[in-house]
This record gives sequence, C-alpha cells and structure tokens, in this order.
Amino acid sequence: MSLYHATDIRSAEAESAEAIGPASIDSLPAMPRPGRVLMVSPEHFDVQYVINPHMAGQVGQVDRRLAAAQWEALSQAYQTLGLPVSVLPGGVGLPDMVFCANQSLPGLGLDGTRQVWMSRMHAEQRRPEVALLERWFRDEGYRVDHFEDAAVVDFEGMGDAIWHPGRRLLWGGYGFRSSLAAYCELSTRWKVPVVLLELRDPDFYHLDTCFCVLDDKTVLIYPGAFTAAGQALIRRSWPRVIEAPELEARRLFACNAHCPDGRHVLLPAGCPETGAALERHGLSVQVLDTGEFLKSGGSIFCMKLMVY
Repeated sequence: MSLYHATDIRSAEAESAEAIGPASIDSLPAMPRPGRVLMVSPEHFDVQYVINPHMAGQVGQVDRRLAAAQWEALSQAYQTLGLPVSVLPGGVGLPDMVFCANQSLPGLGLDGTRQVWMSRMHAEQRRPEVALLERWFRDEGYRVDHFEDAAVVDFEGMGDAIWHPGRRLLWGGYGFRSSLAAYCELSTRWKVPVVLLELRDPDFYHLDTCFCVLDDKTVLIYPGAFTAAGQALIRRSWPRVIEAPELEARRLFACNAHCPDGRHVLLPAGCPETGAALERHGLSVQVLDTGEFLKSGGSIFCMKLMVY
C-alpha cells in the first residue's frame, strides 16, 4: 500500500490517489478511539491579537461570561455522552490555550503505549502553551516525543493531524500551520502512515476547520478548502462524503463539529443544512453555541482534546 510515509512522501497528492481506498485502510492496524476528554478552562480566553482571518476586527470583543457559559455547555455535552472531562487551567497571558486540540497529538503505539507528540506552534504568541500541555501529559504517564529535525518549522497537533476512526492512520493538513517536514519525521518515528491534504484557503487554516471524521466510513468536509487532487483523494478513500455548504463552513465552522463515538455529532449553532445532512445519514445531532469562540477562529473540535 502506498500511503504517504516519510520514505515516500511526494509533492503532489494525486500521485497516491490511486493507492488508497477503503479496503487498504481497513487492512491497517486497529487503534481504539480515545475515551476521555481534556479541556482547558476559559478564564483567560480573549481575542488580543490577530493570527487568522477570523480574528480581524474582534480584538477586545469577547463576552467573557458568555464564553464561559458556552464552554461549560460543551463540557456538559461530553459528560452526557459518557465521556469524562479533565480540565487543565488556562495559562495567564495565553488567551488561545483554550483551543487545546492544537498543542499536541496524542495516540497509541503499536504496543499500546500511550504517547503524545508535542507541537511546534506557528504563531509566536501560542508557543508557551505547549509546555503546559506537556506537563499534563507527563503527569498522566504518557511517553512524550518532540521533533528533532530543525527543518520542521511548525506543526499544530490535532488541529491538522486527525486520526482515522479505529485505525493507525493519520490525515494530515498542511499549507498554513503545519509543514510537510513534520509529517516526514512523525511518520518515521511513530511508524504510522500519513495521508497529506493541502489546504488552499486561509479561512480554513487547520484541517479541523474543513474535515470532520464521523465514523470509519463517513467524513464531513467543505470541498473548497482543498485542491482538486485533495478532493479526489478524499472521495476515493471515504465511502460516504458529506459536504457542508460554504456559508456554514466558512463563517460558522460547521466542519469543526465533533463526533466522538461514531453516532453523536456536536455541531456548532447556525448550521441547519449541515445538521439535516448528518441526520439523513442516521447521526444524532446536538447543536451548541460557540459564537464567542468563533471570534478567535475556533469552535467545538478546537476546544477539546481526546485522550487515552
């Protein structure tokens, strides 16, 4: 099978489009979904600078009380689904740390060892967040890995690297916040195949803004975030591809939804077309208002980290 390993990463997505499909994915080693949620408390959340297009014009505009209520509603939603939530206090002066999908990539090794790869944040303002997440993982007994290759400029964890449900396979976004060199090293050292998807629209600067895995056969995407080759690769690899409309994806982060169990989808508010499409595919949808966090360019998937 010719996926994008570090030894055979190629410059064009189209070169591997013929080699990947549902049957080849099903042959990969199994990896269970994580069953716990980590969230970072929102007491320091704010928009204090602009590092993505969604933040423009939003500096100083966050309603902190409303943001806290929206964060709490998300936490309660996970607990209602039977997923325990651990809370890490936010760091002083780190207003974006609440988006805790970005600072690391947790996973399981081939021997079942809990491991985590720490990020190299693209924006200087966010780099101190990584050490605080690393401390949490060390306290939890994870094996912690860091990049050794100086050519790795940036990598933003599960904002860009998303596990295929139930398999040791990563879907890796690149182009804005994560570099190709990061996936080369990650694939080699963790012995995990990575399928690369180039992001071409700055509104969709992380893969988790335009690509939401639902179950092992179904994915929700906004097609316009990808190159034509990337779209073809996705459609070849997933038996069911649901498309979010542009307005709901671009402005309301429809694809930043989260399906932690293959059945229930937590969906940002204001996305009725996406919600209806999910329900037509037999999924149970819960709508959650994350409007204050949208001001900073994040929503549900960004605000949590699934851990073992």
